[in-house]
Amino acid sequence: MYFRSIAGAFGTLLFISAFASAADISWPEKSGPTADGHVAEADAAGLPTTWDEPSGKNIAWKIALEGEGHSTPVIGDGKLWFTAANEDGKQQYIYCVSADDGRVIHHKLLFENESPEPLGNPINSYASPSCVLEADALYVHFGTYGTARLDPKTADIVWQRRDINVRHYRGPGSSPVVFENLLILTFDGIDRQFITALDKTTGKTVWETPRSHDYKDLNEQGKPKGDGDYRKAYHTPTVAAVAGRPVLFSVASKAAFGLDPYTGKELWVMEHENMNAAPRTLFLPGMAIINSGSERANLYGVKMDESTQGNITESHKLWHRKKANAALSSPVLIGERLFFITNQGVCYSVDGRSGEEIYAQRIGGAFCASPIVAGNLIYFTDEAGVTTVVRAASEFEEVAVNHLDDGMRASPAAAKGAIYMRTFKHLYKIAEKK
Repeated sequence: MYFRSIAGAFGTLLFISAFASAADISWPEKSGPTADGHVAEADAAGLPTTWDEPSGKNIAWKIALEGEGHSTPVIGDGKLWFTAANEDGKQQYIYCVSADDGRVIHHKLLFENESPEPLGNPINSYASPSCVLEADALYVHFGTYGTARLDPKTADIVWQRRDINVRHYRGPGSSPVVFENLLILTFDGIDRQFITALDKTTGKTVWETPRSHDYKDLNEQGKPKGDGDYRKAYHTPTVAAVAGRPVLFSVASKAAFGLDPYTGKELWVMEHENMNAAPRTLFLPGMAIINSGSERANLYGVKMDESTQGNITESHKLWHRKKANAALSSPVLIGERLFFITNQGVCYSVDGRSGEEIYAQRIGGAFCASPIVAGNLIYFTDEAGVTTVVRAASEFEEVAVNHLDDGMRASPAAAKGAIYMRTFKHLYKIAEKK
């Protein structure tokens, strides 16, 4: 797999995989083909805006699932792949489902755990990290419980690692990312906090970088106060180019980092006030937009150029939004405007260049799932299974409100004019019925 830039030849460029050259892959990772929630133009054509469970309108199929999980399906070659686990975490599985008719192709046990650590988190699961799909590989990750490369033709394990361990305390949440020949994993537990890169062909460790900052949570004896919960994070990193070089953007508790993805060398650090970082980082030319946490999260516009080195906590902030930010659901960018939903169900539009608020509109609900974008339409799905479709406009404009019988925390995925929604107990295909 190789990478190309898509935002022009200057400033900060987002790297994406050239999946289409090697395979028919529509949704290769948690946040789609460009790691920002946007559906590719070809896949967005004909995407429905309305559906209804009681009448069956635009519900192509619905299948029941065993176990639990909040991982987003990845989609390629007419198949959906996602993870699941028993409620107690003792068994963890991979699912492969036909996109055409919902037929289960594989439901395979991958890992067994004798004594999983209790989740300690009512909204997490033992199968929350999403997979990454390439033409010849599926990378599956369950945090401390194991990581594996599978053959997507057979679902056979090519290699596995079960020796990279932390105490998640509240369950795993960070999804893997692929950069060139590396599979990059994030481990922000309560006992250890680090990022590591594996050779994606062999599974061997290439580099490991501990978090270097001061969490400012030590007691007089020099040990973390309480249980170390202030060191937790759930962020999935993104690789982008700054001044012509790739940088791995990774947000931890109390700090955000830029790393050299080839070596793991720390390039810069930006300290912040929050913990439990989850939303993905977004990019405009010359800047990154960083969300620093979950509850009471801060949102930052941060300058990215040749000078972005060392401690940039004060020197590179372009703007700082201190309240009313997304907690678990990632924001999306359309042009230079941010759109996001808070966990209390308030939809905001913010100028990505200045951080100035454009509008705020309460739609209700609680939100863990991240939205997807098709053209100028944004799909926000809440924990009750209600999807509100909003048009990207200067004022809030509701296009449709749709209901499913089952709630969800997994983010939707889209491919070839269909939306796939993984709810608590079911998998749906939403498509225009001809």
